[in-house]
Amino acid sequence: MSTIRAFRALRPQPDQVEKVSAVPYDVVNVAEARQYAAGNPFSFLRVSRPEIELPDGTDPYSNQVYARARTNFEKLKKEAPLIVEDAPALYIYRLKMGDHAQTGLCTCCSVDEYDADRILKHEKTRRDKEDDRTRNITTLRAQTGPVFLAYRGTSAINAIVDRVTAGQPLFNFTAQDGIVHTVWRTSPAETDAVIAAFGQVPALYVADGHHRAKSASRVREKLRAENPSHTGTEEYNSFLAVVFPAEQLRIMPYNRVAKHLPGGTKEEFLKKVQEKFTILENGPAAPHSKGRFSVYLDGHWYELARQPNAPSRTGPIDTLDVSVLQDEMLRPIFGIDDPRTDKRIDFVGGIRGTGELERRVNSGDMSVAFSLYPVTMNDLFAVADAGRIMPPKSTWFEPKLRDGLLSHVI
Repeated sequence: MSTIRAFRALRPQPDQVEKVSAVPYDVVNVAEARQYAAGNPFSFLRVSRPEIELPDGTDPYSNQVYARARTNFEKLKKEAPLIVEDAPALYIYRLKMGDHAQTGLCTCCSVDEYDADRILKHEKTRRDKEDDRTRNITTLRAQTGPVFLAYRGTSAINAIVDRVTAGQPLFNFTAQDGIVHTVWRTSPAETDAVIAAFGQVPALYVADGHHRAKSASRVREKLRAENPSHTGTEEYNSFLAVVFPAEQLRIMPYNRVAKHLPGGTKEEFLKKVQEKFTILENGPAAPHSKGRFSVYLDGHWYELARQPNAPSRTGPIDTLDVSVLQDEMLRPIFGIDDPRTDKRIDFVGGIRGTGELERRVNSGDMSVAFSLYPVTMNDLFAVADAGRIMPPKSTWFEPKLRDGLLSHVI
């Protein structure tokens, strides 16, 4: 069963929340972060991406970057200001993007349950990214960006959430990207009811934010070793998360672009592809169903499907379209064995649309683009339940949670 706990959030005042909270640190590059933060001294990007205030080319993992993060965090707490809640609470957090809305619970989850794999994962983490967030959390002594978790929704939790959201919100604002963020704070009775209801939830799943979760675990390990009076009740034993019912979540595709065209010409490349796939000219820019792929090449979209006599694929990993593309296209035709490290391939989140794929190819930056059908939450659950790991860059969740909106001081 799943354990959650209330916490005393560090948060902005309602009249400053739109200025303070920011897009996640890892969905923007330095130039984009500078643009978002321009003219706004309270933008949390000055804490999560402090290199935007340093000269171009600054190593984002250098000592001066983490020192600037700490300085900016302390300044923000004083000048925005940020306040720490008087009493622990939980927070209902709704995001609305166009006609899509999802409502989750901002809480603290157990590092012990994460370490024991009772909070299930579907993605490997990279050591360099772990090192960065571990140092960031340790430097700030706060978790400022939540881990995005999912669970199979229950009527009991839904009923409590409906009661809370019928009241007055703590925050309600529309961010620069048009996404509406609304947050409610639970009363003590509502807090107890939600915690009890989550005690009946069999499993939580990391949907997005694997590096944040792993880094929270590493920070706990470090601080526990440094604390001779460790009891297990310290704040560093929990990590900040927003937990959503799976039926409300939307996964977008994580598309691919490749730099070099095997065979050297379009004709030679398509000849190689035709050995494994049927090719339809003038295909859609995005596939309409699982098992089909859209390919952009030389100004045209093609649709691919596996040959009817192709060997069957079974299991939660092998049946994913990202696995089919890797096993039957990228590895044998492009020679890309490890897409995590191979510089000949890049990834484009679905929020950027197929127009970004066309732009990357038309500019000459890349030679060919692959538009995929998105995986489902059932796919993700099946992989995690089996103790397996999805191929890299399989899921893109949208809308994104904000950094600095509700922080957990450790």
